Amino acid sequence: MQNDITHRAYFLIPPEVQLLDIAGPIHLFYEANEYGAQFENHYLSLNPGTEEISSAGIALAKLEPFWNFTLGSHDLLFIPGLESHLFFAEDFKRKNQHFFRWLREQCQNNAKICSVCTGTYLMAFAGLFDGKSCTTHWKYFRDFKTRFPQVKLLSDRLIVKDGNLYSSAGVSSGIDLALFLLEEIYGPVFATKIAKEVVIYLRRTENDPQLSVFLQYRNHIDNRIHQIQDTLAQNLDKKLKIEELAENSHMSPRNLTRVFKKTTGITIGDYLAKLRIEHALQLLSNGTKVNAVSLACGLQSSNQLRSLLKKHTKSLPSQLRE
Repeated sequence: MQNDITHRAYFLIPPEVQLLDIAGPIHLFYEANEYGAQFENHYLSLNPGTEEISSAGIALAKLEPFWNFTLGSHDLLFIPGLESHLFFAEDFKRKNQHFFRWLREQCQNNAKICSVCTGTYLMAFAGLFDGKSCTTHWKYFRDFKTRFPQVKLLSDRLIVKDGNLYSSAGVSSGIDLALFLLEEIYGPVFATKIAKEVVIYLRRTENDPQLSVFLQYRNHIDNRIHQIQDTLAQNLDKKLKIEELAENSHMSPRNLTRVFKKTTGITIGDYLAKLRIEHALQLLSNGTKVNAVSLACGLQSSNQLRSLLKKHTKSLPSQLRE
């Protein structure tokens, strides 16, 4: 993990907060810190006072007033869902103008503002989504479109990112959103470790932002195959033999080949090729020399790299065009 910047993660706790909306992301960031990330967490109240009661009746205490903080480009703010009678109330927008003004200021400071479920309403009331794309809980699509016609609501998405604004479809998708953000900040290998730690089954639709291949094909609970995938991802510069992988996973080469394909839906060879391609493209985009990229991907020459990319991508990077 190369990112050594301390990030601040803020979690708004509104009245009658939906517990899973906020508890899921909080736990993901807790696990991230356990694995070496640097998040300084703060829990904010929407109203004066240091305690709120969740929709499930559990009290959440020691909250800090949102107006005491100014966020920056390295900071994140999670806005969870709350009971609909609150944001449907005629005076909700007026009563929370101070918060909406503050929210617009944090957005202008380029902080990452993230909604879970009906937390989208709070961002929309603040005008953050005007002319932008977002998603929310399926049960509120019709009402949301009516209230905010200037917003492009995407109904077939689990997660939507538009600039520094993020939204997720509802409840447990806040966990997916937290993982998505961890991947952005610390990279796919780190996010994979957190997903494995909390036994997350990565859920995305075909229209969602493209996941890194380091996170794809992990929607299973076979720990032996997870270990093989980790070994491949962390040793792309080495020539790993199938016999060695099989021995480390206590399987025969033939059985490993069969189980890997059955579990992930892809062969070991194709999976390794995808890992190498993504790593190579990332290094090339960062200006790494072609020969160094080839070695980092376990290839013997730039010709091998060129052949691999030519076979699996639509166009070659400029550095490899003849």
